[in-house]
Amino acid sequence: MRQRIKMLLWELCWTLLCSWTPKPLNPWRIFWLELFGARIYGSPFVHQRARIKIPWNLILHDRACISDRTNAYTLGTIEMLEHSTAAQEAYLCTGTHAFNEAAKNLITAPIIVGAHAFIGARAFIMPGITIGEHAIVGACSVVTKSVAAHSTVAGNPASRLQEQKESKMLVHYEAQDL
Repeated sequence: MRQRIKMLLWELCWTLLCSWTPKPLNPWRIFWLELFGARIYGSPFVHQRARIKIPWNLILHDRACISDRTNAYTLGTIEMLEHSTAAQEAYLCTGTHAFNEAAKNLITAPIIVGAHAFIGARAFIMPGITIGEHAIVGACSVVTKSVAAHSTVAGNPASRLQEQKESKMLVHYEAQDL
């Protein structure tokens, strides 16, 4: 009961104090996330129209990005490491049901998004998935298995398209810093 009240307060807070704020007020939104128990390291970005179910199950590292209308369904922990991105309307889902049991009880499992990983628009990430560092998930993909570092996956269910060359990725990121 106590958790449900806290979740209700969070919904009210986000709707009234954060969802209308312009992008430059990101520190304001981060302040409220921290106040409700999110663990914040450095300066991540959370779009004002992102949806975060339970902020105390969210861990964001420096320059991690939760984009416009992205759903962080944090029944379990979601950790986004530095420079990782969940693009527009991506859905990170940490909860499902035990469909092999009559009661179909709720099951939760964490999602970890590695450093510099990118999740494309409208991709769906299942519970218990780890997206490796520098990995790319194509738009509208459904990720049912963990993604290896430096690889690109796409489709439904997502399958591996290619392995990226680490040196090529480093050049790309150095160019972005300019």
